[in-house]
Amino acid sequence: MSVEQLPRAHGAPLGRARLRSVPEDFVVDEILGFEPSGRGEHLFVHIRKRERTTEQVASFLARAVGVRKGAVSYAGMKDKRAVTRQWFSVHLPGREIELPPGEFGPGIEILATARHDKKLRRGVLRGNRFRLRLRELQASPAAISARLLRIARHGVPNYFGGQRFGRDGDNVEQARAMLAGHLRPRDRALRGILLSAARSHLFNQVLAERLRQGSWERAVAGDLLMLDGRHSLFPIETVDETIRRRVQALEIHPTGPLVGRGGPQPGHEAAALEQAVLAAESELIDGLVAAGLEGARRALRLRVADLSWHFPAAGEVELAFSLTAGAYATSVIRELLEAEE
Repeated sequence: MSVEQLPRAHGAPLGRARLRSVPEDFVVDEILGFEPSGRGEHLFVHIRKRERTTEQVASFLARAVGVRKGAVSYAGMKDKRAVTRQWFSVHLPGREIELPPGEFGPGIEILATARHDKKLRRGVLRGNRFRLRLRELQASPAAISARLLRIARHGVPNYFGGQRFGRDGDNVEQARAMLAGHLRPRDRALRGILLSAARSHLFNQVLAERLRQGSWERAVAGDLLMLDGRHSLFPIETVDETIRRRVQALEIHPTGPLVGRGGPQPGHEAAALEQAVLAAESELIDGLVAAGLEGARRALRLRVADLSWHFPAAGEVELAFSLTAGAYATSVIRELLEAEE
């Protein structure tokens, strides 16, 4: 099942629009969640990029300061066709280097620098702030406003977006071929991309089934629940009134599997549901376990924080909202409109 075929929580799209007509229509600001200490052997560099991938910026930065690519780290990947602001860290033990604010390369601008005692690691972000403008809008502004109010109140399904599955949507099939020994990726990065696509696909299938059963935004017996905006988990045997109230308030969310070796496991009704969905994927699951991926959990529901919108011109709507790290803005858009890029 492709991402386009996955069930929606709030009804059919209200109409159509165009996203990313220009890169400035998709603006992302990384929310780091902490301040660099001001000292240490890692140089943090805050960069604004336009139509550049995160990997391209990391490579350019490594060459510019004369270090190997592995000395440059970042917390998360950002879209290419967009204007994004994110942090990078460069390991520079015993070296003082000045990178003044301003243009640094084609489509790359340095905003600020600071020293820190630890490198920037994947996933340490608090989240991302988005500002999206959709053009050629074919939908009622009143209907859009009503749908967005519902999204703010209930959240959206936390699907992995189409970006995870490759330009042609064939990353999962390539992962199957790789795990069966029929494909040998040319580098470790591609291998990691294919493994991530495979378990993202499995997560999406579990979430889709819970949508069909009406339990994507409510807890069931045996669920592993996650605190909003954090990775803290706690299991429940049964669902009491306190759990219902906290789930309804978007304080905690049911979770689904990121398949791998070990990791926390649900029980009772939640386990039975996941096992029923994943029963047909035993070969893919065995391959992911054999590949050494560690099992984990991901929230089934995504709270859309600080949501605001306006209609700057006829046929346009602009949205602003914040999402936790690892979440996709397209998961919000697909609950509103059918957006062409």
